[in-house]
Amino acid sequence: MKKIKQRHEHSIFKVRILILIYSLLCILTVLFSRNFFRETLDNGSIPERLNLIVFFTIPAMLMIVLGISVFHLLADFISRRPGSKFNVRLIVYFSVIVLFSLMPITLMTTTALNEIIRFWHNIDAPAANTAANSFVADNYSLHMERFENIIRQNDLNNKDITAVQVFRLTDDGIWNEISFTGDEIFKLPFPPSLENGFTSREMPRDQGTIRFVQRLPQNTIRLISYNLVPYFDSGRAALENQINRLETLNELRNNIQPLLVYFYIVFCLPTLLMTAIIAISFTRRITHPIVELTSAIQRVAEGDFSIQILTRRDDELGILIRSFNSMVQDLEKSRTALLRNEKISIWQNIAQQLAHEIKNPLTPIKLSAERVLRRWQNDPDSLGEILESSMMAIIQETESLSTLLNEFRTLSKPMEPANSLSLPANNLKEPIEEVINAYSSSYPKVKFDIERIQADMLVKIDKHRISQIFTNIVINAIDAMNGRGTIEVRTDLVKKREVSYCRISIKDSGKGINTEEGQLIFTPYFTTKKSGTGLGLPIIERIVNEHGGAIWFDSAEGIGTTFYIDLPSSKEGT
Repeated sequence: MKKIKQRHEHSIFKVRILILIYSLLCILTVLFSRNFFRETLDNGSIPERLNLIVFFTIPAMLMIVLGISVFHLLADFISRRPGSKFNVRLIVYFSVIVLFSLMPITLMTTTALNEIIRFWHNIDAPAANTAANSFVADNYSLHMERFENIIRQNDLNNKDITAVQVFRLTDDGIWNEISFTGDEIFKLPFPPSLENGFTSREMPRDQGTIRFVQRLPQNTIRLISYNLVPYFDSGRAALENQINRLETLNELRNNIQPLLVYFYIVFCLPTLLMTAIIAISFTRRITHPIVELTSAIQRVAEGDFSIQILTRRDDELGILIRSFNSMVQDLEKSRTALLRNEKISIWQNIAQQLAHEIKNPLTPIKLSAERVLRRWQNDPDSLGEILESSMMAIIQETESLSTLLNEFRTLSKPMEPANSLSLPANNLKEPIEEVINAYSSSYPKVKFDIERIQADMLVKIDKHRISQIFTNIVINAIDAMNGRGTIEVRTDLVKKREVSYCRISIKDSGKGINTEEGQLIFTPYFTTKKSGTGLGLPIIERIVNEHGGAIWFDSAEGIGTTFYIDLPSSKEGT
């Protein structure tokens, strides 16, 4: 029985793999988008060319995959393959739904971005920068003037003086501290400068303070520390940071359009492409069982009741396919019953034809005997002139009659049921090789290919029957090739309804069998050979059927014929 396994044509990836890739793409999008926005907002510019190439690789690969899928889809549509119109229609419906879903979000996003851009254009970052720098400079100048007045008045006890430290130069040229008053955090190990006046501020050493150096007699230096407001340095740093951000926003404002395009291509386009690829794969997954079922129904309508569709689906389509398989099996049983009834009628015709075939050789036998008898009665001396020819005619007709009766006896002889425990288990390879060896020497121009015969294949049928089946098909193949060509034999293990079968295929490179002959090839006494009796293949069919097997063939004129034989496999060999 022919079985069709459902497969998804032109699918580069399975749906599960596509969903996995889609999930990974979403995760990568979230991870990389954070870095993308962080770098963009920090720098205010488009990423470097290398990053562009890396980010554009994913959309490019997905566009290639989508292009191949669309190409196959259009090729199926143009060639009018079954189900192609349904596939295109589903994909169009899906695309329309996606576009309708994206349209409101796209419009809202575009409006929001336009408003953000308009707001950014109203921000005067340079003016804010100038004002902030001016404020910091004025504030610092105010503290410098106040500190300078304190020093001029020598008011070292002022509350804004945080520390006073005195250093003296030793004979070794080292400045040592000789006195210190104030907060310890402002204490220094050596003078920051040897010149009178304000010292340059160094961070973090001078955090929150301004220092002034006084040169005193006897190689002495006084270091005076002035306390700035606590938030001066931190506020100045925060203000500078915000100024830098404003400058970044100003740069970002000039690059916003290309950044949006880049963001769409890198993060949105792959998602849309993956959605389209998954849609095509899902569409094929949905429509392919329907196409297979339609094709199978058409073949059943044409008379092929051996079709079965293999499926692992547990949904409604799976139930429908299994129901179809059950229906075809019931139809096959009904057709088998009808064929049996037809064969009863055929056997009646066979009996009449057999009587006719037997009567034909009896006539020349009778005439030859009468001729010999007349010559014996009328001229016994000349009996030798006709004796040899008459006896040869009798012997020849008798042998033909014997061959006819032997084949008919084989065809009509009852056989044991296929499920009988007494059926022997025999290795297929040995009897097939014996037949091949017998005919390979007689037909040197015929090449026998038996490399694909499994050595451990056992079947529930005796060795004589195997040889009988194989011999008949090999003889027919040699005749079809006119004694020149290739005969390929192979065996495979198959299962039908939890029963194991050995499938033997015998393929020849002969002239093939036309449709009209193929419909009658298993009919008794039908033959295309001058010397044939038309009982060989009916006998083989009977043997195979009685042993629980099946026989059929595929043929193409001018190419060759392949006979398939399924025989129950022994438990030892399964």
